[in-house]
Amino acid sequence: MMELLEYGFFKNALVGITLISIASAMIGTYIVSRRLVSIAGGVTHACFGGLGLGYFLGWNPIVMAGVFAIASSLGVEWMSTRHHVREDSAVAVVWALGMALGVLFVFLTPGYVPELNAFLFGNILTITTADLWAFAIFTAVVISAFALFYNIIVACAFDADFARVKRLPVAAVSCMMTVLVAVCIVLTIRLVGIMLLMSMLALPQMIAEIYCRRFKTIMFLSAAVSAICCIVGLLLATIIDVPCSALIVIVMVAVFAVAKITKI
Repeated sequence: MMELLEYGFFKNALVGITLISIASAMIGTYIVSRRLVSIAGGVTHACFGGLGLGYFLGWNPIVMAGVFAIASSLGVEWMSTRHHVREDSAVAVVWALGMALGVLFVFLTPGYVPELNAFLFGNILTITTADLWAFAIFTAVVISAFALFYNIIVACAFDADFARVKRLPVAAVSCMMTVLVAVCIVLTIRLVGIMLLMSMLALPQMIAEIYCRRFKTIMFLSAAVSAICCIVGLLLATIIDVPCSALIVIVMVAVFAVAKITKI
């Protein structure tokens, strides 16, 4: 372990995965509470359309993925609130459209696009100092948002209709949270990949829910579970030489299974 800490890329990976665990735990708790885990998958796959368009036009694919992520998340919110479309149906629309546009633009892009594998599977060990600063700023923004609007966020997460009756700014908070989800996805998708990102937004919260029910407790416990599972998976990957993202997901699923069995 101490030998690994001598490598800058490994230290960056540890710090980065800790920051991602904190941000994804807070956002993931909101998503799980609202039963909107599918929106993370929908926005993540909608980003593929932005990546494809970015490569096709020769623009920064991350910026285009960000545009698609925010547009798709706000589109889901708009369809569900203004046009009475079920949220899971709206997610299916942006999911399918994003993937279709991504495939189309990648096909039209001359040559081969090798970077797409990184977005699908990620590589935690490629986290740079610039990435760490971006994660740190984003995590600070998320913590500030929760500190300022915690009670409203919790009310919207558990009972949006009651929050509207109490004249709380449900629409504004929902838009803020969907944008935070989109930005979180864009910042992390290249480094942790779609597979691990989906797991970090749901599995730690599912594990925490086995032992507690309060929103704040779930949030803190899921952050700890996520960070520990990620660090354990990262260390195991260096020993047995397998992709760390896949191993982290397996560790999380194993912890969930053990927690569920022992709690019965």
